[in-house]
Amino acid sequence: MIVEAQRYVDKVIVCDDGSTDLTGEIARRLGTEVIRHERNMGKGAALRDLFAAAKKYNANMIVVLDGDGQHDPNDIPRLLEPLKRGEADLVIGSRYVKGAKTDAPMYRRFGLKVISFFNRSMINSAVKDTQSGFRAFTIKALNECGDFESKSFGVENEQVILAVKRGLRIKEVPIIVRYKGLMKTSKKSPLLHGSEIISAILKMTVEERPLRYLGIPGAILMLLAITLGTYLLLLFNATRYFSLPIAIISLGSCLIGITLIVAALTLHGLNRLVEKLKKDMKFGKESGI
Repeated sequence: MIVEAQRYVDKVIVCDDGSTDLTGEIARRLGTEVIRHERNMGKGAALRDLFAAAKKYNANMIVVLDGDGQHDPNDIPRLLEPLKRGEADLVIGSRYVKGAKTDAPMYRRFGLKVISFFNRSMINSAVKDTQSGFRAFTIKALNECGDFESKSFGVENEQVILAVKRGLRIKEVPIIVRYKGLMKTSKKSPLLHGSEIISAILKMTVEERPLRYLGIPGAILMLLAITLGTYLLLLFNATRYFSLPIAIISLGSCLIGITLIVAALTLHGLNRLVEKLKKDMKFGKESGI
């Protein structure tokens, strides 16, 4: 992969994320810059270090691909072309657009499509393959999407969320993705991978839109509590019968609803404060303060 990638780029940087084989040594002898993690720190940490290293070279465009052999380096020109033409800030190599080829197992295809659908619905994005690790960035996109927080396999989704939020132009191009004949590079089960990705999506969307994803459910629960409480009082007034189950449901709905509403308002306030601080810092830098 390294030799093939070197045909299309000026510099190859490899992150040896705590491997126990000769990955780092082989990559170094092939003329690449190697970032070594003494222990496995996860994909998010690897990408953060790779992005930081890439910025040192003042590159105009950066390509990222997984090192497990799934991606074909010969597709690199296809990803770079939209950036060269000025049509996109972030290009994603997609398994789900016309012309793409993959031999992924059926269960993996289904899981990835579910995750992508879930992600698109939450962030209102048209990106079909939100989990693809084969991507090309302009330096602008790298700066905008490089401040992700995910430590593991939710990083690709977070990058898409950040790109959509910050108004970057995203384009998908078809690629070839291989699964058969590859060594298993992760000890985690597909179910655990999926749960990590979904949790990252939920974390980002809830933090970005707390009033929608916490406040509205909280308000609905409060309305339910009021309705059940009113019905309970009317029932008791008419029959002198106090329904304990209805009382418990009403009280529980009220407590959960209040908790969600308080959390939504707190997060909303914090978001506004953070945005204000960012604007003040940006204004300070531009003014030389």
